[in-house]
Amino acid sequence: MKHHKQEPFWVGIIHSMGIVFGDIGTSPIYTLTVVFALTPRTEASVLGILSLVVWTLLILVTVEYAWLAMSLPYKGQGGEIMLREILRKTSKSGRQLTFAGFLTFIGVSLLLGDGVITPAITLLSAVEGMLLIPGLENLQQEILILIAAVIAVGLFSFQSRGTDRVAGVFGPVMLIWFLSLAITGLASIATMPGILKSVSPWYAFQFLKENGLAGFFVLSEVILCATGGEALYADMGHLGKKPILHAWYFVFAALLFNYMGQGIFALQHPDTKYLLFGMVQHQAPYLYIPFLVLTVLATIIASQSIISGAFSVVYQGITTRIMPLLKVSFTSSQMKAQIYIPFVNWVLMCAVIFMMLTFEKSENLAAAYGMAVTGSMTITSLMMILVFSHIRKVRWKLPIAVVVSCIAFAYFIATLSKIPHGAYWSLILAAIPFAAILIWTKGQQQLYDALRPLELKTFLVGYEQIYRKGRTIAGTALLFCRDYRMISPYIVHTIFRSNIIYERNILISITRTAEPFGVTADLKQGLGPGLEAFEVQAGYREILDIEGLFKQYGIREKVIFYGVEDIVTRNPIWQLFSLIKRVTPNFVQFSKLPPSRLQGIVTRVEM
Repeated sequence: MKHHKQEPFWVGIIHSMGIVFGDIGTSPIYTLTVVFALTPRTEASVLGILSLVVWTLLILVTVEYAWLAMSLPYKGQGGEIMLREILRKTSKSGRQLTFAGFLTFIGVSLLLGDGVITPAITLLSAVEGMLLIPGLENLQQEILILIAAVIAVGLFSFQSRGTDRVAGVFGPVMLIWFLSLAITGLASIATMPGILKSVSPWYAFQFLKENGLAGFFVLSEVILCATGGEALYADMGHLGKKPILHAWYFVFAALLFNYMGQGIFALQHPDTKYLLFGMVQHQAPYLYIPFLVLTVLATIIASQSIISGAFSVVYQGITTRIMPLLKVSFTSSQMKAQIYIPFVNWVLMCAVIFMMLTFEKSENLAAAYGMAVTGSMTITSLMMILVFSHIRKVRWKLPIAVVVSCIAFAYFIATLSKIPHGAYWSLILAAIPFAAILIWTKGQQQLYDALRPLELKTFLVGYEQIYRKGRTIAGTALLFCRDYRMISPYIVHTIFRSNIIYERNILISITRTAEPFGVTADLKQGLGPGLEAFEVQAGYREILDIEGLFKQYGIREKVIFYGVEDIVTRNPIWQLFSLIKRVTPNFVQFSKLPPSRLQGIVTRVEM
C-alpha cells in the first residue's frame, strides 16, 4: 500500500520535468557560453557571474514563481490570465482592471514571441555541439542551420498527430538529462570545491560594483539562465502545485551544480568556446556523442513544451474573446486539453526557421533573447502586486513582491542594451499578436455597439404578433446570440422582415466564465409562444461539446441561424478588423456544428 501511495508522487515529479522544465533545463547549453564570450575569465568574474546565476534563479524563479505566484492558485490554475481573473474578483477599480487587462495582453504577446526564439536558440545551440566531434570541427555553419531547420520542420509537422503517445517518454528523458547535468557539474566541482562559495551574494555585489555599467548590462546575458522559469506557474494547471515544486528542488540543484562546473571549466580552459560540450568531452570523450544525442532530445522536448504552451495560450485567448477564432483540432481522445492549432503551428515554424537563417549562430540569437523573458517576469510581478494589495491574508507578501518587481525590472532595463544587437526582433515578434489582440478586442466592442441589439421585452411584442399568425415552419430553429436578453439584429431581420419563424425557436447564448473549467447549461422555456432560451456557461479553458449539450437537453434542431457582419468602413484599422473576420472561422464553424443545418444571415454594419 505504501508503494502505491508514493508512486503518483514520483510520477508527477518525472512528468513535470518533461512538461515544465524543458526550457530552463536546456539553458546551460548556451548561458555561460554567451556570458563568458563577453566577460574575462578571471576567478573574480567567474565567482561573480556564478553568484549572479544563483541569485537570479533564487529570486526570479524560486521566489517570484515557486513561492509568490504559486501561492495564488485559483482552482489549481496559474498564468497571467489567471492573475487577471483573480484581480477581477478582488478589485472593484475599473482602472486597475483595465491596467491588468493591458498587462495581460502584453504578457501573452511576449510569450508568443518567446515561442519563436526559444526553439530557434535551443535547437541551433544543440546541433552546434557537433563541432566538437573529431573530424567535424570545420563543419560549415550552413550545414548546422540546415540540420536544425530539418529537426524543426519534423517537430512542427508532428504536431497534428498529437504528442500523447510520446509524452510519456519526455519525463524520463529529461530526468536523464538533469542527472547528466548534475553528474558532470559535480565531477568538475570535485577538482575545485572552493567554487561553492559563489552561492554567497557578496560575490555578485562585488562583480557589479567593480564592473559598473558594464557589469549591469551583463545581467542581460545572465537572465538566460532563468528562461522558462515562468512555466512553473503557467503550467500548474496541468500537473498541480506539489509535483512541480518538488521537481524544481531537484532541477535547481542540477542546474547550480552544472553552472558551477562550467565556471571551473571556463577557468581551467579559457580558450574553450562551448563550455558545456567542452566540459563533457573533456570528462568523458567516449560518452560525448551519446550526450550530444541526449542534448538534441532535450532541446526537442523544450521546444515541444513551448509549442504546446503557445497552443494553450491562443486557445485561452480565443475563449476569452481577446483573439480571433481559429481552427482548433483535438489530437487526443484521452488527454482532453491536448489541442492543435494549424495556423499557429505553421506560422511558428516559419518564424523559427526565419530566425535561424537571420541570426545563423546561437550566440547571435542570444543577443535577441531575454527581453521577452524579463518583460514577462516584470508583468507577472506587477500583477502580483495588484493581487496581494487586495487579499488581506497574503498582504504581508506585498513588500516582497515589490522588491522582486524592482529586480525583474532592473533585468528588463539591462536587456534594453540588446536592442541594437537583435533584441528588436523580440519586440517585432510580440508586436504582431499584440496588435492583433488590440484590433480584435476594440473591433468587437465597436461592432457590438454599432449593431444595437434589441431588448427582449421589446422584441417579444413583434414576435408574438407574427407567431400568432400561424405561419410557422415545422421543426426547431436555433438562433445564436451573445445574450438572449439582448436580441441580435440579424434575428430581428430574420423574423420581422423575412417572416422566417419556426414552431420552436431557441435563443442560444454561450458565455465563458472566470473559472478555468466547468460547464453549466439552463434551458429556459416559456419566454414567449414557441420561444425558449438555452444558456451555456463554460470555463475559459473548457473544451465545449455543443452538440452533445443539445442532445442532452433534447434539442433536435432543423436549422441553425447565425449572424454574419458585412462591415463597411473607411477606417484602415476597421478594414483590417473586417479582413480578420473574413479569413477566420465564425463561431459556428469554430464550434464544429453540422454544416448542412447552418444558415448565415448577413447584416450590413457601418463602422
